[in-house]
Amino acid sequence: MRSLLLLGVLFCLSIPGMSYAQTEKLFHGLELYESLASGKAKMEPYAQQIKLIEVESPGFPLSKSSEAHVVCQNYQTQSGTIAEVVFTFADDKLSYIQAYGNAVEALTGHRKDTAQTYMGYGAYWKDYIVTKPAEDKVWILTPEAAHPNLFTWDNPYLPSNGGQPKTYETSAKVPEFVKMGGKLEDLQPVLEKASMFTNTMKLDGSDPNAQLQLDCFGIEYAGFPRKFEARFGDEQLNVVWILTGKGEEDRIRQKLIEAYGEIIFKNEAWEVFDNWQVLLRKDKPEVLLLTPELGEFYKKEYFKQQ
Repeated sequence: MRSLLLLGVLFCLSIPGMSYAQTEKLFHGLELYESLASGKAKMEPYAQQIKLIEVESPGFPLSKSSEAHVVCQNYQTQSGTIAEVVFTFADDKLSYIQAYGNAVEALTGHRKDTAQTYMGYGAYWKDYIVTKPAEDKVWILTPEAAHPNLFTWDNPYLPSNGGQPKTYETSAKVPEFVKMGGKLEDLQPVLEKASMFTNTMKLDGSDPNAQLQLDCFGIEYAGFPRKFEARFGDEQLNVVWILTGKGEEDRIRQKLIEAYGEIIFKNEAWEVFDNWQVLLRKDKPEVLLLTPELGEFYKKEYFKQQ
């Protein structure tokens, strides 16, 4: 099976020495994983306007039982005033920050290191900070937020994004345009059309079943825009990884049951649906799609089921 390191080009959960101290420095002592009450109290002296939005039915991938967003306008930092910042709390822990308007200069202009670039984004590995200079946006992430590539999500509660909740496709059924076993030449334009943007990557040969991966960002699935990692072997789609968040595991499980019926096999790390063609992974949060042939192979070889 694929390696457990699933953060792709920009991030890796196991990189040693990851630091979150930058958040404290940038936002006057505010810390990632801080509680809503404590965090909001630290924001209030520095924001010209502040608004708390508590979501009744959580949809944020890191939220299991609660989701809240604190939206600040004209937020003063030590390096300048940012027009808009939204702080997202998942289960009462600060888990995600997005800033817009003088954000790149205020949050990264003082840095001596250089961002690694990727498709218009810049990443500072050590501090889990991602920028999009062309749009003057910055994301500050936890490892849990980095795994599902939440730097590609524009928080709809930012005033410049409308400041209102957004509804996404709720079904966990495999989208019709994702045709397992389909040819690369047929599927690539379809997947590109369904995505916010895509990136093609040649694989290193460690996966005997695939030589090319098409990363598809922003495909709506099970209540949120996702990254789909579509893998092609001999130019046929045989594996798709859909990156999710641990907090939404129960919600996705229920959506999979609605789409495919009851679980047919489960162990500590996996739950299997649809004749071994749809799998919920629990040790790393994601959904795995397989062709019937690979599903049968995994069933016998990896799960030792007859």
